Amino acid sequence: MEEEALRELKRRRNKRIRIGKLTPLDLKQRLIELLREYEDIFAWSYRDMPGLDTTIVEHKLPLIPNAILVQKQLRRMKPEVALKIKEEVEKQWKVGFLAVAEYPQWVANIVPVPKKDGKVRMYVDYRDLSRASLKDNFPLPHIDLLVGNTAQHSCYSFMDGFSGYNQIQMAFEDKEKTTFITTWGTFCYMVMPFGLKNTEALIRRPWSSSSIHDA
Repeated sequence: MEEEALRELKRRRNKRIRIGKLTPLDLKQRLIELLREYEDIFAWSYRDMPGLDTTIVEHKLPLIPNAILVQKQLRRMKPEVALKIKEEVEKQWKVGFLAVAEYPQWVANIVPVPKKDGKVRMYVDYRDLSRASLKDNFPLPHIDLLVGNTAQHSCYSFMDGFSGYNQIQMAFEDKEKTTFITTWGTFCYMVMPFGLKNTEALIRRPWSSSSIHDA
């Protein structure tokens, strides 16, 4: 891959894209023009994410009747791992993904997952909360049908939502259910975190609804 320097896409911040060396020149030029025209719909950082309107979708956490509340105690971590987790918590706090949780009824622990670049990915262990949550039976697509629909096409495109889970807001009444505990206090998510029940169905729902309305 070669890095294509696009001045318009790099203004205000260091925004970069990559276009393959083998891409035909005419197609490359059309791609550049397309990216320039729709720069505002792409994200390079958390701050570039306006999120989905709550009138379209928001994540709710209805619970099974008489579900047993679970409040975990703080799990120990290696000091160097804890510092990396603190960096991620601060980063998410600054962009408004997190809020302080006071007197939460549900409390989960963080699960640090090391990345190849030496950083740590922060997950929250929501298994107890998921077991107590009702299931959303919204249908997911069959992979074989999706693959079959791409047959006999010469050009394919793949688009991935930047931190897609975090583009969906948590329902106001359910935010504190996402509380996790750290050495520095308890926090809950204002946006949908990874690891909750029904997230795949919820992400799929707005796209399916828009397809029906556009048909």
